[in-house]
Amino acid sequence: NDCARALENELPTLLELAEDAGYSTGVISTARITHATPAAAYAHAPNRDWEADSNLPPTAVSDGCRDIARQLVEFDHGDGIEVTLGGGRQYFLPKEMSDPEYSEIKGVRTDQQDLMTRWQTEREGHLIWNQQQFNALPDDNRPVLGLFEPSHMQFEADRPKDPAGEPSLAEMTRFAVARLQRLEALKPSDSETGYLLIIEGGRIDHGHHAGNAYRALTDAVEFAQA
Repeated sequence: NDCARALENELPTLLELAEDAGYSTGVISTARITHATPAAAYAHAPNRDWEADSNLPPTAVSDGCRDIARQLVEFDHGDGIEVTLGGGRQYFLPKEMSDPEYSEIKGVRTDQQDLMTRWQTEREGHLIWNQQQFNALPDDNRPVLGLFEPSHMQFEADRPKDPAGEPSLAEMTRFAVARLQRLEALKPSDSETGYLLIIEGGRIDHGHHAGNAYRALTDAVEFAQA
C-alpha cells in the first residue's frame, strides 16, 4: 500500500521489456484484464486491488500512483500492446455509465474517464465486447482491446448462456497467435525479435476457491485446448 516507496523501486515488467526490445505483445485472461496475473505483465502497483481509481486511497493519488486500468490504457513502451483480451469493463468505465451488455451494471471509476473510448481514440484500434464483434475483426494490423464482461469472463461451463456471447480461451488464443504471427511476418527479414503472448486461464482458480470442481475442471480442459 506504500505508493511513494513503490514508485522509488520500480522494475520493468515483462511486457515492457518485450515492447522495448521490438517484440509484438499480447495478454489474455478469462479473469479481469486488470486482475493480478495479467496486470503483473504491464502495470506497477503496491496493491493488486488498485484496479480502478476508486480503489486507490487518497495518499496514493497524491503520491502519484495510477490505477491498473489506467496504466493499461497509458502503456507507452514500444508501439504498445497489440492484443489485449479478457474481462473487467467496469474498471474502465465511469460510475455514471451503464455497461453495454447489462444496463443495470455501472462502471466503478470516479474520475469520469471512459478509458475504453479513450483507448480506441488514442490507439486507433478495434474495441470489442461481444462474440459477434470478435468474429468480425478484420485481418489488419491495428491493435485490439476486447473486454467481454463487467468483471471476470464466464466460466467455460456457463459461456454458452452469456447474453451477448463471448469467445472461449482457445478462440482468443488462436486469434492472438495468428495476429501476432502476421505482425512478425511484416518485420524485416533480418529482425531477431519475435512475439510475447501471455495467456491465463484465470477462472480455474476461481472454481477451486468456490469449491466447484465441475467449473474448475471444465476451465482446466479449456486451458489445455488453448
